[in-house]
Amino acid sequence: MVAPGADDLERAAEAALRPRSLDDFVGQKIVRDQLSLVLHAALGRGAAPDHVLLSGPPGLGKTTLAMIIATELGTSLRVTSGPAIQHAGDLAAVLSSLEEGEVLFIDEIHRLARPAEELLYVAMEDFRVDVVVGKGAGASAIPLSLPPFTVVGATTRAGLLPAPLRDRFGFTGHLDFYDSEDLERVVVRSAGLLGVPLAHAAAHEIAGRSRGTPRVANRLLRRVRDWAQVRGDGTLDLAAARAALEVYEVDRLGLDRLDRAVLRALCTRFGGGPVGLSTLAVTVGEEGETVETVAEPYLVREGLIGRTPRGRVATPAAWAHLGLEPPSDGLFAAV
Repeated sequence: MVAPGADDLERAAEAALRPRSLDDFVGQKIVRDQLSLVLHAALGRGAAPDHVLLSGPPGLGKTTLAMIIATELGTSLRVTSGPAIQHAGDLAAVLSSLEEGEVLFIDEIHRLARPAEELLYVAMEDFRVDVVVGKGAGASAIPLSLPPFTVVGATTRAGLLPAPLRDRFGFTGHLDFYDSEDLERVVVRSAGLLGVPLAHAAAHEIAGRSRGTPRVANRLLRRVRDWAQVRGDGTLDLAAARAALEVYEVDRLGLDRLDRAVLRALCTRFGGGPVGLSTLAVTVGEEGETVETVAEPYLVREGLIGRTPRGRVATPAAWAHLGLEPPSDGLFAAV
């Protein structure tokens, strides 16, 4: 329920709620202002803007901003992803079909295959691709000129991008987690687009449990709408919000079943830790990667667990959230 990722079905649901312009985009004021300057300056020159790299955790609006960039430029958007391009020929086919001024959006760009990366270097800098004809000693490279275009890359792990690729982006924007005030605005705007009445207190409640992520906020809003439609009178008030989120096991801090299972295992089975990730994952019945990528980032950010060389450790805030008394041996004192 509170995982930051989205599947194809949810992306379709999100499409109706996406803002269409920078003015409608809520939050990320610094990135919006910087990006507005880049786009309007390019429009004034009548040229394609510099390539744009958007980094940050999932669910914060990188794909939405890519769509807004294309809209602001008055051009079309080509969408692909790093995992989908495993050969240089795949990327060459996409690049050779671009028209002048188009925007190419590459999601999870850090997962591009190495041969495709090297082809992209030349395409971004010189607007050309070298098409290899033949094999072996008789092979030859034919340069193919490309019209000016703009690459918008999105990544959740900017540190994995090789320096040569990162340096070819003229603008880099990092998206941070949202505060509750901005998330309230997101929820109110989405409720208006969905055509459901939303009380201010309910918007505040949903925003406070959304883990700083608009995608999670919109997901919780849709689930509260479902509860109000089936078990309520259709009005999204505070009582409906709290009742719906209780059904979906999202507590006041935005923790779900997996988050609380991790905290409870740390505190009740291992005395607050330290405990290794694999042991913790087996205890809660999940894969280690799931615990590390879905539950752990938010728990660490909220100061509920700590990562030490010896393993994961529960902080006093974790014990307090579970309503438990921390031990007196001070295992977590260094966190």
